Amino acid sequence: MNPPDLRVGMGHDTHRLEMGRPLVLGGVSVEFDHGLAGHSDADVLLHAIIDALLGAAGMGDIGEEFPNTDAQFAGIDSAELLKRTWEKVRAERWQLMNLDCTIHAQQPKLAPYKPQIHRRLAELLGIAEAVVNVKAKTGEHVGPIGRGESMDATAVVLLWRENS
Repeated sequence: MNPPDLRVGMGHDTHRLEMGRPLVLGGVSVEFDHGLAGHSDADVLLHAIIDALLGAAGMGDIGEEFPNTDAQFAGIDSAELLKRTWEKVRAERWQLMNLDCTIHAQQPKLAPYKPQIHRRLAELLGIAEAVVNVKAKTGEHVGPIGRGESMDATAVVLLWRENS
């Protein structure tokens, strides 16, 4: 019997904060007077996860899959982009062993939202909550994140599939 294929993928995304836009992180609406600017809903966490999944599966990146020059993706819910990505990855028989992700934001405090984001990620991917971990960090008042100008997120996934 051959050992399973294992692949690690890492994703990262950064977006500027703008007054008056809704803030969506991990598919969850977060109360704040600023939101993330972007072609879609600019959910940095879901974008980082999409990149991690695509990278682990050897399928490119979010910009290739969902270009910000394509009008069909203007204002789209990033949860839909994640679902499409996961379907594509699953079609190649990949399964998700774990997802570990971090949101970097000076404000708002994300601790109250972490359980909701955690549950939403598991729901969107159709996986057990035990497979998902969500962390939130501040920018310690350093750089664009620390000054409240932007947010970013990183995600690492481990995919596996049976080797035939």
